[in-house]
Amino acid sequence: MFGNRETVWDAGLFRVVRRQLETSDGKTRTRQYVDHPGAVTILPLIDEDHVCLIENVRTAVEETLLELPAGTLEPGEDPRETAHRELAEETGYRAGKLDKLHEFYTSPGILNERMHLFVATDLMPGETCLDAGEQIVTRPLRWDEALAQIREGRICDAKTLVGLLYYDWLKRTT
Repeated sequence: MFGNRETVWDAGLFRVVRRQLETSDGKTRTRQYVDHPGAVTILPLIDEDHVCLIENVRTAVEETLLELPAGTLEPGEDPRETAHRELAEETGYRAGKLDKLHEFYTSPGILNERMHLFVATDLMPGETCLDAGEQIVTRPLRWDEALAQIREGRICDAKTLVGLLYYDWLKRTT
């Protein structure tokens, strides 16, 4: 079904790939997608009623988004290690406990990025250590306020919607 892969462009962090696909009608089609190493997103629970989100300047959409902290896997890095690293870098918090909740594809029609969702608890505050060029501000919110931000359309980032709503569903059903 899936045929040859050809790298069209290598950007370092990701690649654009062209791939042949044999469809059910017997024809060969060409598809392009972004080959991504994968990423993590972290739901940092300050306590039972508070979550730490970030305001993150996103060039691709020309907006500052309210998001969960997240980051790309380094080559050979375990997702749990990435989650610990990104949480500390972007929020300053260190997680005493980090549990994996789920994995999901962010946009499988164009991208093979697999997102690993973690919940971080027993948080210890510290200093942020942002990468060069990152423009991030931490935004602790009450849980009900975070859900209100979703209802009002202020939170529109997919990984953040998945993380907050999935965890809220877990809290209500278990």
